[in-house]
Amino acid sequence: MAKEVKAVIKIQAKGGQATPAPPIGPALGQHGVNIGQFVSQFNERTKDLNGTVVPVVIKVFADRTIEFEVKSPPAAELLKHAAGVVKGSGVPNKEKVGKVTDKQVEEIAKTKINDLNAFSLEQAKKIVKGTARSMGVEIVD
Repeated sequence: MAKEVKAVIKIQAKGGQATPAPPIGPALGQHGVNIGQFVSQFNERTKDLNGTVVPVVIKVFADRTIEFEVKSPPAAELLKHAAGVVKGSGVPNKEKVGKVTDKQVEEIAKTKINDLNAFSLEQAKKIVKGTARSMGVEIVD
């Protein structure tokens, strides 16, 4: 018999560097979950993504046990890393902050395709290119 899901929590945390501080502590604490146990499991599972922000979906069950799924990093984080910029542009239509190649966009799309609402690599590339445009990152061939 399946366990009863009490809550589903979605947060973003740095891979391999999670702490019980906000946002993790308060989100899990209100459901009576062992925060230290989650932090150690999360850091162990994401040690190869050290410092990269990753989304996590945590299912809290009625018996206060947890199950969590680590998603791929946000497209904006991957684009910032590929372009070598700290943050996106405040006015992306006028001020460009960096450049990425079509090949880099394809690699990001391959990484993100499971978490995107796309059925093909071409559709995933279009989504990543749209994110790049909205950040002020130019796509060059």
